[in-house]
Amino acid sequence: MSWLPKSRKARVRLLILAVVAPVLALAVGLSLFAMRQQVSFFYTPAQAIAAKAPPGLRIQLGGLVQRGSVVKYPDGRVDFVVSDLKASMPVSYQGDLPDLFREGQGIVADGTLDPSGRFQAKQVLAKHDETYMPRELSKALKDQGEWRGAGTQPSANYGQPTAQGPAT
Repeated sequence: MSWLPKSRKARVRLLILAVVAPVLALAVGLSLFAMRQQVSFFYTPAQAIAAKAPPGLRIQLGGLVQRGSVVKYPDGRVDFVVSDLKASMPVSYQGDLPDLFREGQGIVADGTLDPSGRFQAKQVLAKHDETYMPRELSKALKDQGEWRGAGTQPSANYGQPTAQGPAT
């Protein structure tokens, strides 16, 4: 007994399916392979530390710029610390910062971690008005129980050492 259908019409359909399915699978596989470098995971500093994000992996780091942490160098490099009230991460960026970049403001930086744990930003995005916070950052802060509501600003000592010890 043959496994092929007896009907000529059914055999043609089976042949078409046998040819189209591998071609379609190959196209999907190639598309996913090509896009693997475009995927960027969003982390707050606490999430990046907990996930042990490997050096060289492209991620987005979001949080608030810690007050008193911005250091600008003559060669155009800027070092600052991004914090999410649970953890902090040092960031280095080479280039011009957005006009709205300032201490205590929310940012999202796109880049990679280096082996020492410093985030090397390739792009820095700052919020565009007084009430805006990136959706991923507001969701992460809500999940951590640190959400302060739409439009509220962090306290003046945000990210500064407390009586319990330094901000981490």
